[in-house]
Amino acid sequence: MLEKSAQSKLFGEGPRRMMRFRFLVIVLIAHAANLRAEETDDTSFRDTVLPFLNSYCIDCHSGDKPKAKFDLSGYVDLAAVVGDPGHWELVLERMKSGEMPPEDEKQPLSQEQNEIIAWIETLHRAEAERNAGDPGIVLARRLSNAEYDYTIRDLTGVDLRPTREFPIDPANEAGFDNSGESLTLSPALLKKYLTAARHISEHLVLNSNGLEFAPHPVMTDTDRDRYCINRIIEFYQSHETDLAAYFHAAWHFQHRKAQEVTLEDHAQESGVSAKYLQIVWDFLNGSEFHQGPVAEVRNAWNALPGAREIDSNEAHRRCEQLRDRVRELRAPLSPTFPQFQMENSWARGAVHPGAQAFVYWRNRQHASHRRSLNHDALNVEGLGPAERKQKTEAFKKFCSVFPNAFYISERGRDYIDEKEKAKATEKGRLLSAGLHSQLGYFRDDVPLCELILTDREQRELDSLWLDLDVVAQAAIRQHKSLVWFERTDSSFMRSEEFDFARPEDPDVVSEAKIKRLAEVYLARALKLDADDQMAEAIREHFPIINDAIRRLEKARRDAEPRHLKSILSFAERAYRRPLTEAERHDLIAFYETLRTEETVSHEDAIRDMVVSVLMAPHFWYRVDLPAAETGVHPLSDYALASRLSYFLWSSMPDQELLEAAARGELQTMDGLVVQARRMIKDERVRGLALEFGGNWLEFRHFENHNGVNRERFPSFNAELRQSMFEEPIHFFMHVARKDRSILDFLFADYALVDTTLARHYAISEPDLTPGQWSRTNAAESVQRGGLLSMAVFQTQNAPGLRTSPVKRGYWVVRRLLGEHIPPPPPNVPELPSDEGVGDLTLREQLVRHREDPNCATCHQKFDAIGLAFEGYGPIGEWRSRDLGDRPVETHAVFPGGVEGEGLAGLKDYLKHHRQDEFIENLCRKMLSYALGRQLMLSDSSTIATMQEQLRANQYRFSAVIETIVLSPQFRNHRGRQETTQTSP
Repeated sequence: MLEKSAQSKLFGEGPRRMMRFRFLVIVLIAHAANLRAEETDDTSFRDTVLPFLNSYCIDCHSGDKPKAKFDLSGYVDLAAVVGDPGHWELVLERMKSGEMPPEDEKQPLSQEQNEIIAWIETLHRAEAERNAGDPGIVLARRLSNAEYDYTIRDLTGVDLRPTREFPIDPANEAGFDNSGESLTLSPALLKKYLTAARHISEHLVLNSNGLEFAPHPVMTDTDRDRYCINRIIEFYQSHETDLAAYFHAAWHFQHRKAQEVTLEDHAQESGVSAKYLQIVWDFLNGSEFHQGPVAEVRNAWNALPGAREIDSNEAHRRCEQLRDRVRELRAPLSPTFPQFQMENSWARGAVHPGAQAFVYWRNRQHASHRRSLNHDALNVEGLGPAERKQKTEAFKKFCSVFPNAFYISERGRDYIDEKEKAKATEKGRLLSAGLHSQLGYFRDDVPLCELILTDREQRELDSLWLDLDVVAQAAIRQHKSLVWFERTDSSFMRSEEFDFARPEDPDVVSEAKIKRLAEVYLARALKLDADDQMAEAIREHFPIINDAIRRLEKARRDAEPRHLKSILSFAERAYRRPLTEAERHDLIAFYETLRTEETVSHEDAIRDMVVSVLMAPHFWYRVDLPAAETGVHPLSDYALASRLSYFLWSSMPDQELLEAAARGELQTMDGLVVQARRMIKDERVRGLALEFGGNWLEFRHFENHNGVNRERFPSFNAELRQSMFEEPIHFFMHVARKDRSILDFLFADYALVDTTLARHYAISEPDLTPGQWSRTNAAESVQRGGLLSMAVFQTQNAPGLRTSPVKRGYWVVRRLLGEHIPPPPPNVPELPSDEGVGDLTLREQLVRHREDPNCATCHQKFDAIGLAFEGYGPIGEWRSRDLGDRPVETHAVFPGGVEGEGLAGLKDYLKHHRQDEFIENLCRKMLSYALGRQLMLSDSSTIATMQEQLRANQYRFSAVIETIVLSPQFRNHRGRQETTQTSP
């Protein structure tokens, strides 16, 4: 029997061929019933097929320039045909559709043609049944560029995209770049891998606990500072410290409808600290110390209207007003600490007011008094002892609950006067201590730790500050900068007694020299009449910096074994399996050789180890080695984990998948399905959406599309192009993660848009943040929904100044329906480049184009489908008039004589006449992508099973995925000594 897809293609040839089709069906049924599989032998090929080829095919399909680039002259025996089922699938399709031989060539008798069709079908069926489920030989191959980038992202935690300068990977015949046939390796590419590995290693950070990777290289002190500082700042900013947010959360809690909700749960829902919200709540609703600012804040709080009187937005605005009033009340209550100023302090040889000892002393005073009351600002005159105490306690309570700052994230030069600070040139530096011409950081976040952070969060913040020392060696560099500053800008240490301390000396940070410097430094300051407080600041400073340096040195020594342990774990994750004992030994031996024989530093040795791991074939090669013996064998647990993750994520397995592999769960069907379902829900399924969907539907490189005339279409900017590119990715992920029907790709009545795309589609703009996408059910009202109407496909299939029904229609039948259409013949006349020029519409020009018999055969397959898209302009915008200001016509007579109007008509045509072709094509493409090879005849039964499972499960996306991962082709591999079939 002819398959439905073949019937559809025959119907598409028009009424003239209906009689031929019916006759073929009758003859084929009768003939196939009599043809036995054993008749497809060399004798039948020689006696039946070869004479047919010589009579009707060889003249056109041979020689230096065979028609459609298809040479049949090499098929001289049965083995040649069996070895190339792909081309013979094409022969079968062309003969079934009546296209071959062409009508203007010598025609075979119907019986002759039917015998060849039946012979090919019988041969294919016999080969498919004989090898059903055969996994084939999957060649060892390198990771594709995309897989390499995704794997580095998941291995390092940073999206470095190191293959930017790599050559573009070639695609196989199925259109994907993830097969061994296409992913070869050249010496030039090997050098690029080495360069990439070295570049990645430059992002390596050795912190106090192990290894991390920075988003930028960290080979210089400045880069290390930036990395550590940014992490601390990001931590600070991730915790809500705006009082208005806490007042608003308290207001919501007070007027809550669900009485059983706890304050802690409400804090989590509101995105604020439960710890501090409890403190604020108790303060606002307390009864003690009801005077001064406490009374004012509580009265203002109690005066806020309830939820029935104002909405949440108005309540938040009033909470902001209350916050501003708290700030006004708090400002004059903060303790002040004057700067040190020695007489003639700016004179040559005097202690500079920006000396580290003075600046750090003042910083410590501020940091330890963020929640303190400045008693001098409290007017208690005329009050008795009891009243004075009560008022003082009330103000102390207010200052304790509302610190003058939760943390200080930046400072300018702290020692200059306020007028200088106000100048634009005195902008702050992140986490700076406020020194002049010196490096120095200062931690000032006591209220954040005491009032907002949990114990776990405090430990995390402590670790981040420790890493600022361990990674950037901040304490060591701070002390060296002190010595440099005091010998240059300050000139305080230019006298002979300081000559032992020079910033360039390696031992300037030794404990002995720091202690000696402390003594000499203090003695000279006292000689210059430093007062008691200044002397105390100097006495405090040097022991503090010495202790910090000693802690730093110890932390770095203690971290070295953890770094080695981490590099072994890094290698394990990179190889996507446990290391063997030999591999562990080799890595450690490599490190020890670098340290002892080549005298490389610990950090450089670890960095070289990273390069070694990244250059190992176990990392950048997918090596599912076939078993030594013949036959089919299950993949190992870890090889199966990699196959699953590179199918669904285009990346390495995560920890949960590797643990499932370690437990042997992937060798069970239930275990495989559990992991596949979990992974489909993960954000990393974007890899499948982009690498499978992008290559299948040909939008993978649309980010770089420059085929639009920006002067004629100024709205097509980089932002719109990016949104167009992202639309099919988000739609694919929505279908996959929500387990929607795959028919949504064609027939969905909804779209996923961001603000930019909504504007382009004339959809009422949703209230979305940048980068946020939302489903809209108003798609059909603006002629959108599913893949067909997406601007990315309309734009990439338009030449720039006009639409292209040819390209758009061809894209549908080739990419969505999977029709094989030969390349156009040479010297095909071009259509005008600008639809705004000339008197004829594109529809009229295409009619003339199809008058050429060389064009008509193919164009009748897709021109009408493309004309249904004429309501979409060159950048996918909806229009009613073309660029020549002529009314747009979207009426089309589709193959087979079915008529329709625009997108709705096309969807109706596809649903009732071509849906099965779409389903089969999607199954074939997905299976080829999952297996990383071209399809073989032995895959036919799996493709049929995929279609059956789809029909049985409401066409849900999961049916495709689960059928693939449970198939014998996916779970097994074949022994290395056995021959394989050739892919079609």
